[in-house]
Amino acid sequence: MKCTDNKRIKTTLCAVLACMIFLTGCGNMSYDMAYDPDSQISSFNVISRQDRNVANSFASNLCVAAGDVVDDESVDMSQASAALLFGLNNRDVLYSKNVHQTLYPASLTKVMTALVALQHGSLDQTLTATSAVNITEAGAQLCGLKSGDTMTLDQALRILLVYSANDAAMLIAENIGGTVENFVEMMNQEARRLGATNTHFANPHGLTDPEHYTTAYDLYLILNEAVKYDTFNEIIQMPVYQTTYFDKDGKEKTFDKSTTNLFIKGDYQSPANVNVVGGKTGTTKAAGHCLMLLARDSGGAPYISVILGSAETETLYREMIDLLDEINK
Repeated sequence: MKCTDNKRIKTTLCAVLACMIFLTGCGNMSYDMAYDPDSQISSFNVISRQDRNVANSFASNLCVAAGDVVDDESVDMSQASAALLFGLNNRDVLYSKNVHQTLYPASLTKVMTALVALQHGSLDQTLTATSAVNITEAGAQLCGLKSGDTMTLDQALRILLVYSANDAAMLIAENIGGTVENFVEMMNQEARRLGATNTHFANPHGLTDPEHYTTAYDLYLILNEAVKYDTFNEIIQMPVYQTTYFDKDGKEKTFDKSTTNLFIKGDYQSPANVNVVGGKTGTTKAAGHCLMLLARDSGGAPYISVILGSAETETLYREMIDLLDEINK
């Protein structure tokens, strides 16, 4: 009896081991198993059904231009280094030329200066000028600030964006950033946050520096952010700005200047059914003639346009008129 029981036990153990080898896939044999992504027990199904929300990509609300989109028959941009026209509502790329080429931005820089100041400053805070406002570069646009002069941030931003005063940029930078150098780093940090990865600022005004550059596309990103601020939108529409500030002895100093934007000034007219809301100009010998605008069509839909490195003022505005006319097509 004992021998028979041992034999049965051995036989049973062998059968169990054989089943285990078969079920665990051990051995040299392979078995095909159907994979069903809709199976109620598959790991794919379990994970994917936990949360059907999809994260928005960084550029989900942005216009994306991978390359040139040009129409030479209707837009002559031969005298410009780079240009773009984007429709913001539908994220349309209506025109794109060399938009990722790094170029000098001149005073278009001041849009980022204003943006960082609006983010970190208070419009009613008083700014005090130091020797940092003493810019001696020939041809630099200045409002005439002297060490000890005081004005509010609101006043400084209007002088900065309407008249494009370089000394106002230095005044803002030093007072908001603590130092000009720290403010410039804040500008670069904001550029990285916006995805303007081909941009590097070396100063808050845009006077020529080999380490100060951007692209037409990055300027679109910066202006697209700046127009979210009501104060910025109000200022860029102003044809003239008049104000009074104070010198170091408390005496009044008067500022009264027209905008550098010749669309807003009335010297040039936008195409029919297109309204130029405002924007920023920029001109240096190295950068050429530059302009970026916020415009709206007859239905109120917004557009951003940028031209960098045009040959001269008249050419720049003729090119911009042709570019804006693409909105009507």
